[in-house]
Amino acid sequence: MARYHIETYGCTSNRGESREIERRLRDAGHYRVDGPEAADVAILNTCTVVEKTERNMLERAAELGDETADLLVTGCMALAQGDAFTDTDAQVLHWDEVPAAVTNGECPTTTPDASPVLDGVVGILPIARGCMSDCSYCITKHATGKIESPPVEENVEKARALVHAGAKEIRITGQDTGVYGWDTGERKLHTLLERICAIDGEFRVRVGMANPKGVHGIREELAAVFAANDKLYNFLHAPVQSGSNDVLGDMRRQHQVGEYLEIVDTFDSALEKWTLSTDFIVGFPTETDEDHEQSMDLIRQTRPEKLNVTRFSKRPGTDAADMKGLGGTIKKERSKAMSALKMEVVGDAYESMVGAIREDALVVEEGTGDSVKCRDGAYRQLIVRNASEYGLEPGEFVDLEVTSANTVYAFAEPR
Repeated sequence: MARYHIETYGCTSNRGESREIERRLRDAGHYRVDGPEAADVAILNTCTVVEKTERNMLERAAELGDETADLLVTGCMALAQGDAFTDTDAQVLHWDEVPAAVTNGECPTTTPDASPVLDGVVGILPIARGCMSDCSYCITKHATGKIESPPVEENVEKARALVHAGAKEIRITGQDTGVYGWDTGERKLHTLLERICAIDGEFRVRVGMANPKGVHGIREELAAVFAANDKLYNFLHAPVQSGSNDVLGDMRRQHQVGEYLEIVDTFDSALEKWTLSTDFIVGFPTETDEDHEQSMDLIRQTRPEKLNVTRFSKRPGTDAADMKGLGGTIKKERSKAMSALKMEVVGDAYESMVGAIREDALVVEEGTGDSVKCRDGAYRQLIVRNASEYGLEPGEFVDLEVTSANTVYAFAEPR
């Protein structure tokens, strides 16, 4: 759980994005503090209206970089003039990527009662609380403990209630969805997903973060459920964290790189189109140059279409906090290199979609201005501008043609 400080400059759109960032951070168990000095991470949401504003943004970024352990820069100037922040100790991110970057590789933290929530047409369904991991860098485990899995039928009823309440997308969440049922002696995630997909109604299901160790043991069964059910987004978030088995051992991750690759191969064989989402921690205390290159090679080999890059940050009370850390310059250089590779890989994925037809994409929520955000069957983000002209509203299913790409999402128009 991270302590964060956030500053927002500019228009109403920026303020709305910051509110969404904060909502996601709170949902994941992180909390806001007063002032960057008390924060683990500072977030600067920038504006770029005039030259004076740009100078102010750069000055403030430099100040925040000196006052806090990690600095994330987002907003208009970050996206339009990201190179301007090269001399600051900052990660430049799209606002939608900020919440994941704050986590330092830690599991999300659901509320104690793990109750479902309906947010617009999106139903949030926490299926369990806790995890089976003991990662050396993670403080979340101190708050959540080991996995506690309610029965399948109980979660199915919660999902059914969300659908009846109007949910068009159900997001399956938890500290580690892949180990659902381990505490009862039975691996049940694939069974739960099959049961939820059998609920009457037109909706989609997205599976939240599942560590590779939990997925690996049920990879064949899980991939088969994805292939057999159109309601399931063909999307898997399996955070590998490093391409080095040595580093994974020091992190006390329960998987090795080979197991992660077997998961990817299994899903490649079962699904024609699917999205691999993963996370990497850059600059773990024992990470060498060779370890870093192994992580870069793993990205090139598997080409994940969604990739969260996080610089290692010490969390109080964790074993990794006692390790001798790498210098900030090393972490910055490695983070910059991996982020550049990420933009290349993700950009290629969205660019390859231009001209493609995506049937039954779900309009999930309103976007900036007169636009809506949609998701195709592989959970890729498609933006439709001038949505009012097409009469599109959240909850509708629509056939789209992809017209252009913008690195981390694509633009589309109704057919």
